Amino acid sequence: MDTQVQSFAVANLRRRPVVVETGGFVAGFDPDTTSPYINYATPLPGTTPTGEDVAALVAAFRERGLKPRLEFAPNAAPAVEPALRAAGFGTEAVHAYLVCTPATLVVPAPAPVVEAPGSDEDFTAVDAALAEAFSGEFASSPEGAARLRRLERDGGAVRFVRAPDGGCAGGACCSAPAVGTSELAGVGTRPAHRGRGIAAAVTAELAGTMFARGARSVWLEYSGEGSRRVYERVGFRPEGTRLYLSLESPES
Repeated sequence: MDTQVQSFAVANLRRRPVVVETGGFVAGFDPDTTSPYINYATPLPGTTPTGEDVAALVAAFRERGLKPRLEFAPNAAPAVEPALRAAGFGTEAVHAYLVCTPATLVVPAPAPVVEAPGSDEDFTAVDAALAEAFSGEFASSPEGAARLRRLERDGGAVRFVRAPDGGCAGGACCSAPAVGTSELAGVGTRPAHRGRGIAAAVTAELAGTMFARGARSVWLEYSGEGSRRVYERVGFRPEGTRLYLSLESPES
């Protein structure tokens, strides 16, 4: 599964508004944001980069004023981590990922009603709710809502549970399938609405949506044991790890 997840990461970054491919790496950039969680790179499966290849990748970030950063499944490209560490990259995070298939998916019942955004106001509400759910890791913005609209337009999916006030209680999104799989991300519930099965409901709905569109699996990363239990209840199972490496600026 590591190679499939890594191949998906490559395909997904190639969907960014600006793509740079150099020395066995694919970097995806979005000029609307400087967020390192959107502007990053990943290696082609099996690539064996040289020091010059890494230097060229770093230059692609530096010339845009961005921190050089990669996300990848290390087992799919074993030569990459040593090359990056030799250039000074350090560990930002190590995340386990879970995988769901049509055979393992469990739809929770009873569950809150899950909707697809139908208006600009819905996309704005989802973006704002996820910003609140993730405690300000990113700010809600018109650009964030626009990215959600593009994702839905381009074959991915955004799903949410509506709050009593008409806004968004919680939601998540899933990238369009590639190489038979799809990444589910950004599962978040506003603090006032937690404990009501929202995360499980939107996760199951998104996975089912991707399976209906031809994906053979859906994968996600989790941030803690509580979220892992939620995902496992709807059919996600441990499969591997992904490594996040970044390079600080020379003056840091």
